[in-house]
Amino acid sequence: MTLALIGFAAVLTLVFLRVPIAIAMGFVGLVGYAHETSTSASISMTARLITDAARDYGLSVVPLFVLMGLFVNQSGMSREIYRSANAFLGHWRGGLAMATVAACGIFAAISGSSLATAATMSRIAMPEMRRFGYADSLATASIAAGGTLGILIPPSVILIMYGLLTQSSIAALFLAGLVPGIIGILFYMAAVAFVVWRKPESGPRGERQNWRERLTSLSGIGAVVGLFVFVIGGLYGILDFWPINLTFSPTEAAGMGAMGTFAIALWRRKMPWSALKGALSETCVTTAGLFAILIGAWVFSNFVSIVGLPEALVALVTSNDIPPMTVMGLILLIYILLGCVFESLSMMVLTVPVFFPIISQLGFDPIWFGIVVVVVTEISLITPPVGLNVFIMRSVVGDVSTATIFRGVTPFWIADIFRLALIVLVPSLVLFLPQLVQGR
Repeated sequence: MTLALIGFAAVLTLVFLRVPIAIAMGFVGLVGYAHETSTSASISMTARLITDAARDYGLSVVPLFVLMGLFVNQSGMSREIYRSANAFLGHWRGGLAMATVAACGIFAAISGSSLATAATMSRIAMPEMRRFGYADSLATASIAAGGTLGILIPPSVILIMYGLLTQSSIAALFLAGLVPGIIGILFYMAAVAFVVWRKPESGPRGERQNWRERLTSLSGIGAVVGLFVFVIGGLYGILDFWPINLTFSPTEAAGMGAMGTFAIALWRRKMPWSALKGALSETCVTTAGLFAILIGAWVFSNFVSIVGLPEALVALVTSNDIPPMTVMGLILLIYILLGCVFESLSMMVLTVPVFFPIISQLGFDPIWFGIVVVVVTEISLITPPVGLNVFIMRSVVGDVSTATIFRGVTPFWIADIFRLALIVLVPSLVLFLPQLVQGR
């Protein structure tokens, strides 16, 4: 227990000294494992993990979904998604902010990235909201909060990472994230409604469009809907009927999604050679970073396991007869506190190897716990002082202070707390879709 706590303290110290989380976890894990065994054994363990990661076919799902998200961004789908959401919601008070949240949710469903969703939608929605006189605090907050949906609504890179860390079904995780993602959209819209109820001038009404214009706007997102149905339908066997036999593994679904978005971008003439080269290069850089974090987490997890921290924590919980929901409450409190200083992926890879054995021992469903972890990490994306989505907004908008954005997102992370409580107290909201489709 003491060695494990020293290891965590060392990782936290290195992170605060701006050492990348992958190097911090890998270095501490390597040294700690060598202390418990030998230097040669520690080096051999690390080399084996790197080799296994390079040869693991299942890990190819990561770069393919990353590439799919980049192709989606390049193809111009985001602008059409926002235009369609605005056609239906823009005439309400606060409607443009609600349309932004809805567009973020739809865009997240095919991009899989919170940061990409926030960065893309800020360039599209912010000028429109300013044109109608929206308060900067509400406009920026709706984009920053809506962007967090990118790590929950499938396909989600962070859900893939959780599945790889815990050997959980990625397909089941994708299904489980769908309903909490929709609840998140509805709760964020409620947060917008609350803000404009208190200050009507912060979200004036936009232009009302007739039904013909609304239906016309839907034609622009036909490719998005078709792509989502194709990828998700093939992943869960929904398209497996005569004479069609389309059933994909997660890796195959990612490949089909990347190819589909590439074809759409080509068809729309939005994929010049420079854009293709940039997307492929960014995919390589992003994937290398994610793999480095994953390998570092595995090395650190092996150190934590060999010193017996998970077993010690399980014994502590069971010997003191602590109620399972009390343990879950403490874990969530730790996540919320860590979210104030850690970005989401770092927080997850650092803590899941420690908490997952406890959750399994207490009888909680690992798929449900994965969604709970992701919802908590969503909160960390908009809470001070880190709040990566807030800083993305600050860098894109430029003339809005960080304090203004943080003040604006307060109703949204409060809505997230209510959503978190709901899915913790009613696990069936998370699990009924995986049970229905996959018979889990």
